[in-house]
Amino acid sequence: MTSRNRWRSVLFGQVPGAYNAGMRGAQITVRCDCGDVGYVPHGERWRCDKCGRTWNTAQIPADEYWGIMRDMRRLRITVIATALGLTVPIVALALILGLRLLLLLPVLMSFWFLFYMPRWRRQVRQRARSLRRWKLHPE
Repeated sequence: MTSRNRWRSVLFGQVPGAYNAGMRGAQITVRCDCGDVGYVPHGERWRCDKCGRTWNTAQIPADEYWGIMRDMRRLRITVIATALGLTVPIVALALILGLRLLLLLPVLMSFWFLFYMPRWRRQVRQRARSLRRWKLHPE
């Protein structure tokens, strides 16, 4: 791996050679036994500054990790698609029927921010809390 690709991997959380290397992964929180905490992309090693232990996130199965990333991406895409599905017809009808129809936009936005988004955020938080936790072993 070239130096440039290695830095790209470190900076953007990409795993070179993986089937979905273009998709950015979330940082994994590694808690050392001494109490120090580090944030590392999947497949990378982290060395504790306090005690010198090395933790390898490649111990986490890649299929499970990328499955979680796909689920989280699906939740984000769902909210974007819903927003477009509600906004595009109103704007299109406003162009056809007149700008008075745009008065419905504040009603739509209040529904969005008061009802839909809190429900969506609860769903994402619940999914994040129910994720599996892995017990890594120092090298």
